[in-house]
Formats: sequence, structure tokens, C-alpha cells
Amino acid sequence: MNRFSKFTWAVLGWNLLVILWGAFVRASGSGAGCGRHWPTCNGEVIPRPERIETIIEFTHRMMSGVALLLVLAMLIWGLRTLAKGHPARKGVVASSIFIITEALLGASLVLFEWVAQNQSAGRAIAVALHLANTFLLIGSLALTAYWASGGADIRLKGRKFLPWLLGLGLLGVLVIGMSGAITALGDTLFPAKSLAEGLQQDLQPGAHFLLHLRVYHPFIAVTVAVYTLYLIINLYRQQDRQSQRFMQLLIGVGVLQLSAGLTNLLLLAPIPLQIIHLLLADTVWITYVLTAASLLSINNSSYTVETS
Repeated sequence: MNRFSKFTWAVLGWNLLVILWGAFVRASGSGAGCGRHWPTCNGEVIPRPERIETIIEFTHRMMSGVALLLVLAMLIWGLRTLAKGHPARKGVVASSIFIITEALLGASLVLFEWVAQNQSAGRAIAVALHLANTFLLIGSLALTAYWASGGADIRLKGRKFLPWLLGLGLLGVLVIGMSGAITALGDTLFPAKSLAEGLQQDLQPGAHFLLHLRVYHPFIAVTVAVYTLYLIINLYRQQDRQSQRFMQLLIGVGVLQLSAGLTNLLLLAPIPLQIIHLLLADTVWITYVLTAASLLSINNSSYTVETS
């Protein structure tokens, strides 16, 4: 890899750290650590660390600011050095767009006070949209790094139903992530002392809508997992070695993610396990994106999907 490709992977890694720290901000109830102020913190550029919540939230803002600068540096570097028509040029542009919308969505959570113990529908919608944008951001960064490292561009023409089948799988993972973000919010706002108590909360008539919604997340996850496994089984033998390795990795991280999700449920979502669960969710998404890119690569002419 050249220096630019190494830099793109480093930018992806840093953004993953920012995402995980953001989850810690939410899980620890530190979202209001800077008050209703953005981009300043409690009205100050550098706040006085009087509360641990302020330190946690301000650290996340500083990390996010560095992420923005890194992506913009990647954009400038890429447009200056990559030849016209290079697929990574599309990646750096998309990444720059999504890092800006990521900052705006994060700001909206603060300015509308959708933080701390806020239980509104507005917060649930904003959290789900924030997760969707986060996935699109890291997906764009992953594709940029993949293409900058020599990955071939994708070709949709002549691939029959394969782009639609892969797109459906990616959409499913995106829905899992959005429902998972809402579930995590419900776990934070309405913690249960036991699994039985949690199930009782979910099924109780008149319970808060966040409690009713979180029961759907595991069913969505299992449905998408079964669909993806069926798709991989039908595609595997026809693909080149690179695509097969990506599919093997996708199955592996998918199994780990389902196991972490079950453990998270049984242990009542402790914060460290929530962070691990989110990291695996990000890894599944990135792997799915790169698997799709490899399967649709212009160097991969296989596209038949067996149905028997």
C-alpha cells in the first residue's frame, strides 16, 4: 500500500474510535455534559472540567473534530493525487459529505436537548438517523480505503439481480443498526434488574414506545442473518478467491455479532458489552460493504444466483 491508502485505513480506524466513544457518551448519560451549547461546551471553547460528564462529552467533540479534519485532509489529498476516473475519488467525496451530515446530526441532538434522560420520539428518530448516517460514513471510508489499496471499481450493468440482492442485504443490516440504536436507547433510559423484568417491561400494555420497539431488534437481526447466509451459500462456489475470503469473514463476524447480541440481552446490556456489540455491528457493516464491492467488481464476472 502507498502512503495515501495507509492514511485512508487510519482515517477509518479513527472514525470507529469516535463512534465507540459516542456510544459511551450515550450509555453513561453524558450527552448533556456540555449543556445546550454547540459547538462550544457550556458556552466555553475549552470548558472547566467540573463534572465527569463534561469531560466525557467534550472528549467526544474533540475526537469528532479531529475526524472531520482527517476526512477533509483525505479529500484534498485524494483529489490532488488520484487520477481522474479512479474509484477512490468517489469514496473521498462521499466520505466528506457524510462526515458533515454526521456533525450536523450530532449537533441536533445537543441543540434540541435529545440527550441524557430525554424520552421523546424526536430523540428516537434522530438516534436512528444518526446511526444510518454513521454506517454510510464508515461504508464510504471503507470503500475509499479498499479502492485506494488496489480494489477494482464496481460494475452493475449485466449483473442481473445480484446488485438488488446485495442491496437488500445491505438495507437489512442498515435496518438492524437503526433498530439496535433505538434498543440501546431504551436499555439506557429504562434499565431492568433482570431479564424477566425486562421482558415484562416490553410486553406491558401502556409501556413507553421505546420498550415496545426494542423487542423487534433481535427478530430483524435473525431474519437478515438467515437471508445473508442463504445468499452466500448460493454465491460462494462461483466467486474468485478474494470474494470467497470476504464472504467467509462476513459469516465469521456475523456469528460473533449474534453471539454478542444474545449475551448482551442475557446480561442486561452492561456498558462494556454495548461497546463491543456496536464495534461488531460496525465490523459486520464494513465487511458486508466490502463483500458487495468485491462481488460486483469489474474483475469478477460471476453473477449467477442458484435457487436450488
